[in-house]
Amino acid sequence: MRTLAVSRSARAAGRVLLAGIGLVLLCCVSGAGAEVSPFEKLLGRWVGEGRLGIRDGKTEHVKCRVTYTLPDPGGPLRQSIRCASQGGNVEVQSTISHNAGSLTGTWKELVRDWSGALSGNVTPRGFRVAVTGETLRANMDIIVRDARQIIEIQFIDSALIGLTLILEKADAPGSRG
Repeated sequence: MRTLAVSRSARAAGRVLLAGIGLVLLCCVSGAGAEVSPFEKLLGRWVGEGRLGIRDGKTEHVKCRVTYTLPDPGGPLRQSIRCASQGGNVEVQSTISHNAGSLTGTWKELVRDWSGALSGNVTPRGFRVAVTGETLRANMDIIVRDARQIIEIQFIDSALIGLTLILEKADAPGSRG
């Protein structure tokens, strides 16, 4: 009789275990379809300042506004960087698509009429991209942490050397936006 009781207890415990595993699997499978876009943390307006390095050795202080929009859910991200300094402006517009950690898109600096194809990856801290075009080669890193963002662009073989920006989310508490 004792064997029968143990057997029933073991079967009941096995059913509870299987039901628990089923719930875990159901939870994970249903959650997998709701993958959050890596662009979510960028959306909105960011403001800040930084430094623009120019080939003749000058470095200029810049004030910048960066805006990220995602017009269609699951569609490409649009990035607009506008910076002004005493010596001039820098204005970049990018369109970026994401697929399984890889980034592709277009990149254009409007003031100098430089453009190129963008490719890169999502990183644990943000994004790393390369831009290659007929008149443009550049690398860009975007690091995002909470309501702060750092953008660093290194221009290769151009009149500009680099652009480094430190930004805050414009609608974040305590921001200067």
